[in-house]
Amino acid sequence: MRYDRGRSATLPHTTFSSGFSSVSEKYLASKFAPESASKLMQQSEGAQPISEYFGELTFGMGQMREKLPREAYQELLRFLEQGKKLSSATATAIAQVIKEWAVSKGATHFCHWFQPMTGLTAEKHDAFISIQHTNHSELKVIERFTGSQLLQGEPDASSFPSGGMRSTFEARGYTAWDPTSPLFIVEGSLSRTLCIPSVFFGYHGQALDNKTPLLRSQQVISAAAVEFLKLLGDVDAKSVSGTLGVEQEYFLIDRAHAAARPDIIMTGRTLVGAPAARGQKLEDHYFGAIPGRVQAFMEDLERELYKLGVPVKTRHNEVAPSQFELAPIFENMSIAVDHNCLTMETMRRVAIRHGFLCLLHEKPFAGINGSGKHCNWALANDKGENLLDPGTTPHQNLRFLAMTSIVVKAVHDHADALRASIASPGNDHRLGGNEAPPAIISVFLGSLLEDIFRSIEKGEAAQATEGQIIDLGISHIPDISKDYTDRNRTSPFAFTGNKFEFRAVGASANVGVPMTVLNAAVTATIREATLRLKKLLAEKKSRDEAVMALIREFITTSKGVLFSGNGYSAEWRAEAKKRKLPILDTSADALSVFGDAKAAKFLVDTKVFSEEELASRYHVAIERHVTTLEIEFLTLSEIIREHVIPAVEKQLTVTAGVATGATTAELRKAVGGRLQAIERVLAELINRVDEHELALKGLHGLETAEEKIRMLTDTVTPVAKSLRAAADSAELLIADEHWALPKYREMLFANVLN
Repeated sequence: MRYDRGRSATLPHTTFSSGFSSVSEKYLASKFAPESASKLMQQSEGAQPISEYFGELTFGMGQMREKLPREAYQELLRFLEQGKKLSSATATAIAQVIKEWAVSKGATHFCHWFQPMTGLTAEKHDAFISIQHTNHSELKVIERFTGSQLLQGEPDASSFPSGGMRSTFEARGYTAWDPTSPLFIVEGSLSRTLCIPSVFFGYHGQALDNKTPLLRSQQVISAAAVEFLKLLGDVDAKSVSGTLGVEQEYFLIDRAHAAARPDIIMTGRTLVGAPAARGQKLEDHYFGAIPGRVQAFMEDLERELYKLGVPVKTRHNEVAPSQFELAPIFENMSIAVDHNCLTMETMRRVAIRHGFLCLLHEKPFAGINGSGKHCNWALANDKGENLLDPGTTPHQNLRFLAMTSIVVKAVHDHADALRASIASPGNDHRLGGNEAPPAIISVFLGSLLEDIFRSIEKGEAAQATEGQIIDLGISHIPDISKDYTDRNRTSPFAFTGNKFEFRAVGASANVGVPMTVLNAAVTATIREATLRLKKLLAEKKSRDEAVMALIREFITTSKGVLFSGNGYSAEWRAEAKKRKLPILDTSADALSVFGDAKAAKFLVDTKVFSEEELASRYHVAIERHVTTLEIEFLTLSEIIREHVIPAVEKQLTVTAGVATGATTAELRKAVGGRLQAIERVLAELINRVDEHELALKGLHGLETAEEKIRMLTDTVTPVAKSLRAAADSAELLIADEHWALPKYREMLFANVLN
């Protein structure tokens, strides 16, 4: 498709006439014509309170309790709480009430919705229909959904990444219903589908997905935390759960622009493009007034998410032009991960109907901020108390200090694995720039809390002004500030009052991966804390003294990870090296951690992964990284040869004609200088693209993915950067009419004009 700047920035198939010949045409028009869906919704439904339709397309334990026979519901609870197997009769009863609800909502199909190691979600739709033979040999179609269909599915596992755990010819894999997450219905153009959140595993029980390890990590952190809390005096603690709130950043660009950019189509980001003159220099986009067309998208998106039970709370403009953010209320961690996956899918789908393309790549545009996903993580007991929140009693505050010191030590001891958990080609473009946290994992606590821990280390009492503190009422325990932390935008792991914010996660990531690693790291450290506290208590110390001694030990050994300064500075890099913190600048460096048996041992020891599963994830991550870079580099070469070089050649021909026809020495000199500049950039483009393709051919002689990722990172990437620089220089020399690709100024600023 050739982009024509003289045309309207709307794809042909998103423009509809007003004379609809059928109801279905009118429906499709409302679904896909830009802005019309939101307007139609407002006209037909009015300003309906969110509470009246929130979760109307979800089916969870509340509906189970209402609709199931009492015995079946009790058996389901035992299944959830004790791992007891469901009887065939109960499974059938559950399937029946689910089917009746789904069909009443218009669902015609069902699927097991799971999260394979592709980083995306997967689903295979089956219709509810079944065939029955009547007495007269006639066929009768009925809706049917069995207990076995609910509990388990069988997709083709050979078509999903396994990292060597199974051969291609071993196709059998299974999906199994995860009843801890509510079922939901997704609305299509003309039908609806019941989605059953599921785990995905191989024939021998190996986890082939991202959700199974997450669920395991939630179980082990709960068990470890309960044991530790009992030592602290919380003898009635029954369970601990992780909570998560995911702030999602994204870009919106017009679909016509995206369709005319081969790089966006193939890679989700721009591989060439000169910066727009305005960029984000005016700093006027962040929290600015939301453009009308974008707000229509946001309203439509939020309505869909509310119906799916996603508690979206916040929307706003982000720092870069055409960049925005969506944030939900905190939820149970596994549900929050499901909801974030569902949110990304819904964003893409709703954007299309508004004539947008939603870009979730970490760095879609050079020279301006990329997109991250801030993961706000905390732990809560079964009473609903946040273990990372200073409380109203001395015991709660002592518990807070202990848990915080455990998290700090967990990050210190496993910073390399946490860095590996967020490694991706997109994040390599973002981490460490003056926009995102550095690739060096450190912890920001805020000045007061850091002072408190420093005082504990020294055996002194902390000082704070009245009104900023909560008096612990124990002379040898310092006062704690409640919600007394500034924000350090350069910190990858920051305490923000009652939670830790893992800010280095990329916008496109499945957050289940870094959350699994974080849970496992904290679990390992809680177990260490439990063993140490038992020894301290055996020394006949009082409980408070023993806990304070534990905190002192943990802070002393892990204080090197604490940093409150500018994470972007060269000074911090030098300091981090002095502190022996892991500095893993690229994914090639970081992913090697998962291949290091010693560094990744805690993931196996906590039983979050088996050794085989961990090895598979290491190989899958490297292979996907290599494949992603290959696609980018091949696409870059195509763009240079098919778009950039021909544009420069056209300009060269025109400029040479002007030089030939010049009648004055002054004009000949001026045009001659311009002609030389164009000739230089054309020669550089040809030389650089040849060099780039030659470097890329070097992959063919390499056997292992480890060799390939190293070669692509160290050799091909620098050449690609120089090739892009030449293309971006060329763009500034070429007349607009010759440049076929939509420019940054069009893609980034067209949205704010309407």
